[in-house]
Amino acid sequence: MPPNARSRRITIDDVARSAGVSRQTVSRAVNDKPEIDPATRQRVLEVAQAMGYRPSRFARGMVGPGLTTLGLVIADVLNPFFPEVVSGVLSAADEHGWQVAIYSTGSALERESAVAATVVDHVDACVAFLLDPAAIELVQRSGMPFVLLDNEHRPAAVSGGRIDFATGMRQAVGHLVERGHRRIAMLDDRGRPDAGDRGTRHSLFLRAATECGLPADGGWVFPAANSLDGGAAAMDDVLDTGFGATAVLAYNDLIAIGAMRRARARGVSVPEDCAFVGCDGLTLSRLVDPPLTTLLVDKELLGRAAVQQVAALMTGAQARETVIVPRLVVRASS
Repeated sequence: MPPNARSRRITIDDVARSAGVSRQTVSRAVNDKPEIDPATRQRVLEVAQAMGYRPSRFARGMVGPGLTTLGLVIADVLNPFFPEVVSGVLSAADEHGWQVAIYSTGSALERESAVAATVVDHVDACVAFLLDPAAIELVQRSGMPFVLLDNEHRPAAVSGGRIDFATGMRQAVGHLVERGHRRIAMLDDRGRPDAGDRGTRHSLFLRAATECGLPADGGWVFPAANSLDGGAAAMDDVLDTGFGATAVLAYNDLIAIGAMRRARARGVSVPEDCAFVGCDGLTLSRLVDPPLTTLLVDKELLGRAAVQQVAALMTGAQARETVIVPRLVVRASS
């Protein structure tokens, strides 16, 4: 096995370069097609075996007449963001007669490549929430139809689904400014590996705040673990540092709800003393007291659109991007 076989899957293009033939010739050799010289076939197969090449199901032509399996990679089965995405994928896949295999990375960046390696061996196409560039490259190089969701650094050659949080943050910050708030704390997910890069939600928050005339800087952003407890701990930081926030805008609804509950437990009146706004639009956000203002993302549409992109890729379409624009839903928390 080559030294990097665990980190990067050997592709049909790798074999073609090593054997000095076209990728079509490699495909004919590994699929035992007649339109190839026997000696060339033997040489290609020996190169493929030496390199440890394993054709993906898609490369072996199993997508056509057989049952198509779509792999869906999510971060965490317990995160309430994902069930609606899964619902959209399942319903759209059913319309195509496909089956869906669901994989979870457990929100662990270090597990993404291992999960990706499993996926490319067992499915015909892939829709994935992935952040690790090595895992993304592994799926991309397999040659299967691939749609990458919610990743600001998506390679241009890969189809994707993106949530337009730039527009969303402008809506949320504008709403709070209209309500008279001039001191807004942003609770950001500290677990994102791209924290600090342009395009992340806290950067978009700072940009929106500046556009609204607020003197926002990095001191307005407080890191939070992506959970209810994480939101509560981050709210303690906001209150204990004396930041003086009259409003809190959180990375997502889970963090916002945890923060709001902790604020009320510490005697802060919501929204009179401090307003709260979340992101994602979870069903849970309607059920808390007071109901949470949130940037609602149509998560089912995100899943359905990804499946339609996969179907287009299977017909030879070029990579493209679907953009989902959040909608501000104002409730009693703000």
